[in-house]
Amino acid sequence: MKMQRNYANRIFVLSGGPGSGKGSQCARMVETFGFTHLSAGDLLRKAISSNSENGAMILNTIKEGKIVPSEVTVKLILKAIESSENDRFLFDGFPRSEENRMAYERVVGIEPDFVLFFDCPEEEMVKRVLNRNQGRVDDNIDTVKERLKVFTALNLPVIEYYSEKGKLYKIDATGTEDEIFERVRPAFAAWRLQKLSLILSKSGDPRTHTSLQVNKI
Repeated sequence: MKMQRNYANRIFVLSGGPGSGKGSQCARMVETFGFTHLSAGDLLRKAISSNSENGAMILNTIKEGKIVPSEVTVKLILKAIESSENDRFLFDGFPRSEENRMAYERVVGIEPDFVLFFDCPEEEMVKRVLNRNQGRVDDNIDTVKERLKVFTALNLPVIEYYSEKGKLYKIDATGTEDEIFERVRPAFAAWRLQKLSLILSKSGDPRTHTSLQVNKI
């Protein structure tokens, strides 16, 4: 069943390639803004460990080297939302592809409020991944660049879609974790202004005639 559009349900998406700093910023946003963190990978692993019929199907799919169908992942996300007492959710790296996005909107029935894209030069992302994974033989420059190439190919259509919808906020993901987080904060301030404007408009409040200009990052 699709979720009815409800302003109490606040859904935000974090997107960024390997080494963009998305994971570190996600943890800060959860702590600072009170989000419930939803990761597709975590939900799939939880389903597998539950020893349910659905979990067994997911495990067999992965063992066969296949990709878990997007609708299966989306239904796990929807279940997590419906069972949570929180009203704000942070999707970590999902939707990752156009197929993910279409399945999400088909099953859940609503779009995210906005998407934060952590924009970082390839050279910096490669350096970060190699530095944090020292000693891992599967991470060398070529393999990291290939991962970035795959990410871009899958993710770019999603980013373009939400950009055209006016829902994309690009964050300069260079610098320290503190510097990046200070660039994240204005995105949420801008979102609050947009919501206030919309709520006042729906209520007929005369304050909607006041110009609320929101500068996108």
